[in-house]
Amino acid sequence: MPPGPRSATAAQAPQPTAFTEYHPVVVELYTSQGCSSCPPADALLAEIAGRDDVIALALHVDYWDYIGWADRFAKPGFTKRQKAYARAAGEHAIYTPQMIVEGSEHLVGLRPMELVGLIDQHNAVPSQIRLSLAREGEVLRIKLEAQPPLPQGAVVQLVRYRAEETVNIEHGENAGRVVRYSNIVTDWAPIAEWDGRQPLTLDANAPGSDAAVVIVQEQGPGAILAAARLR
Repeated sequence: MPPGPRSATAAQAPQPTAFTEYHPVVVELYTSQGCSSCPPADALLAEIAGRDDVIALALHVDYWDYIGWADRFAKPGFTKRQKAYARAAGEHAIYTPQMIVEGSEHLVGLRPMELVGLIDQHNAVPSQIRLSLAREGEVLRIKLEAQPPLPQGAVVQLVRYRAEETVNIEHGENAGRVVRYSNIVTDWAPIAEWDGRQPLTLDANAPGSDAAVVIVQEQGPGAILAAARLR
């Protein structure tokens, strides 16, 4: 049924405004060293990883380890995260390579034109959250402010990743290949829940040399609302 005319009150109601700033677009690649279709997607992720307006993250999953090559970057938690995305989207299966853009757009990780289009689309949308990061020794100081308050609770997450590593794959579907992997996620952990009604300052332990990313995301997992990175 088409919508009826809006009342004058609704039409004149003040519209929420966003901060006039933009966060990098988060692209998650679900990949595996044991997947023969994945190396082109790994190369595509490496290509976009150099963009300042993109945070590219490779999450290696463990469900192909049984076919002859155990991916040493894989973690069960990354498989669990991919399954949670599938449930939230009403999908019944997971696969590699899969890319998820801003927590809301799902696509096969072998479609560069579609990926670039989605990145450009999300780059044009200002954030409703101001997010800043600063490192103090091994502690990451996180400051958050929302305008307006978030419609539903969000999860603040700390992600660590290694910039690059090359792997000589000896067995499995990619036996004999040498593959360069970029932005390999080493840890992904929730650190707080936040409703956006009040500014929030957090201190998170971030030892070591791996890059640090903070992502604010709707529960679900759902849409990514803000992201920032310290290399």
